[in-house]
Amino acid sequence: MSFQSWQLSRWLAVPVVVLGLAACSTPNPDTAVSFPEAVTQAEAVNAGEAVSGTIVIDGSSTVHPITKAMSEAFKESNPDVEFELEVSGTGGGFQTFCADETDITGASRPINAEEMALCEQNGVEYIELPIAFDGLAVVVNNENDFAACLKLSELRTLWEPAAEGQVTNWNQVRSSFPDQPLSLYGPDTESGTYDYFTLAVVGEEGSSRSDYAPSESDVALVEGVAGNPNGLGYFGYAYYLANQDKLKLLAVDSGAGCVQPSPQTIADSRYQPLARPIFIYVKRSAAERPEVQAFTQFYLSPTNANIVLEVGDVPLPNITLRAAANRLKRGETGTKFGGSGAVLEVGREQLN
Repeated sequence: MSFQSWQLSRWLAVPVVVLGLAACSTPNPDTAVSFPEAVTQAEAVNAGEAVSGTIVIDGSSTVHPITKAMSEAFKESNPDVEFELEVSGTGGGFQTFCADETDITGASRPINAEEMALCEQNGVEYIELPIAFDGLAVVVNNENDFAACLKLSELRTLWEPAAEGQVTNWNQVRSSFPDQPLSLYGPDTESGTYDYFTLAVVGEEGSSRSDYAPSESDVALVEGVAGNPNGLGYFGYAYYLANQDKLKLLAVDSGAGCVQPSPQTIADSRYQPLARPIFIYVKRSAAERPEVQAFTQFYLSPTNANIVLEVGDVPLPNITLRAAANRLKRGETGTKFGGSGAVLEVGREQLN
């Protein structure tokens, strides 16, 4: 188990959960993924009577589809709760959150040291809650008939700072690829997906060539690659699923063969290192308000795993969601990740 896997296991404080699939058996790719089991209503989080108020949420574009779907489902039984939803990226979301301007922020990576200092400076205490597993999809234009799988080293060749102005044709990535121009699309520097991808692929968070087409909008990235026969880009897997008729999904070979992201390969830790847990951070003072407490409990309820699935992400194991719900109930603040970038292996719940 990697140090980062140990960190996430430590967050859970439950020894039966092993991340990175440190199990004796090899996962069978032909079997269906085991998502959180259904629970009885008595076991589910009970949000109590209908509440009212306004909840302000910002942050990651990767987390936003889940939050939007959760808010819509929550309003069905709490019609007097209003949601103000913004998408500023993980970094932008932490800026507004730590400035005490929002109640909840979505994050596709853990909070970093600079953001922790800003929160402390402004007296903002936060509760860190993992909410799902996500994979990063690497995609090309549908007209691309030569690229099906890229090695991790080839992705590094494409995206490392030394590639800027130098790696501009497909045949520079692999000699068998055609001699035709290369156009790159990716999240901007405020994105947690940008932070995670650069760390996982290049080896250093924020270390990337800058001569690509950046955007804070995943929809704009989809449209960019879909409209350019020479395009290649990356973003959250859920955005690929929503636009799979427009794009071609690539597999990634990190040393154990070519693997495409899917709910199965994200959950069983085969799609590494481009699979990760994603988070929401709840301001502790906001969590004391009935509407924020009720919505966050609803968000973490195992009975709502189907909402995560419908969006295109992978639900956390029930035991993980319950650990998060207990953390919320206790009002336990701070981060378990030390404020530095980490490639976090993910896996399914393993029980004795």
